Amino acid sequence: MSRVAVKRRILRIRDTAPTRRIDSLAAEEPLEIRLDGTPLTVTMRTPGDDFDLAAGFLVSEGAVGSADDIATIRYCAGALADGQNTYNVLDVRLAPGVQAPEPRNFYTTSSCGVCGKASLEAVRTVARWAAHDDTVELGQATVAALPGRLRAAQRVFDRTGGLHAAGLFTAEGEPLCVREDVGRHNAVDKLLGWALRNGRLPLRGTVLMVSGRASFELVQKAVMGGIPVLAAVSAPSSLAVELAAEEGLTLIGFLRGDSMNVYTGEQRLNLTSGAGYGSAGVPPPR
Repeated sequence: MSRVAVKRRILRIRDTAPTRRIDSLAAEEPLEIRLDGTPLTVTMRTPGDDFDLAAGFLVSEGAVGSADDIATIRYCAGALADGQNTYNVLDVRLAPGVQAPEPRNFYTTSSCGVCGKASLEAVRTVARWAAHDDTVELGQATVAALPGRLRAAQRVFDRTGGLHAAGLFTAEGEPLCVREDVGRHNAVDKLLGWALRNGRLPLRGTVLMVSGRASFELVQKAVMGGIPVLAAVSAPSSLAVELAAEEGLTLIGFLRGDSMNVYTGEQRLNLTSGAGYGSAGVPPPR
């Protein structure tokens, strides 16, 4: 699909001088995810990589851990009364024996009314992989270069200026996958879904770089994907730091230029070497 940006005529004022021009806006449309025909959740997202988004959402929910757990993903035909397909409704069929999650389990978002210790306990209960035993190390210069590498891959942001980005990188700083979306959580889910559908979970020895702040929800998603390091250009929340510490995740915030704050897992940051090096077994970029 090519619905990631929408053109709109606007009035632009610069130094009191008005002009009319065409502006590009980041597209935002609802996506309804169904399981075996039953509605599960609706999320506002930028169209594109929808199958990865649905798969990644199920990874975040703790429902699936490998591509074999999903039988099929397809757009629902006849989504409108006149039979037109909006490409805004997906139906996921899980493999036999895979337990379907409850609609919007409380641990998937920090804005659902249940938080604090209950949320931490929920993640602990459903997480399939632990970051504690991941011995990946990162050079300081490698980490410092990640925001620039993420920004260079933001193709739609260049046109709209209105999208979050999330990128998966090797310990040497090489990009594995980058996704953009109006929702920062959607961008990460698209990465997790890409990893699931390509047989890369758990994401040992990798770094998740995000363009905004490090919320509890993003730390939770990193934990659910088996990612040992999360870096963000902005601040983390208190609950995000608490969860990262409990799960053995390295959490880096305010990553700008050569400056960064390391909140948890500082043992993975190699301050004596500018070149990053990682654990064996990280697949080559695709």
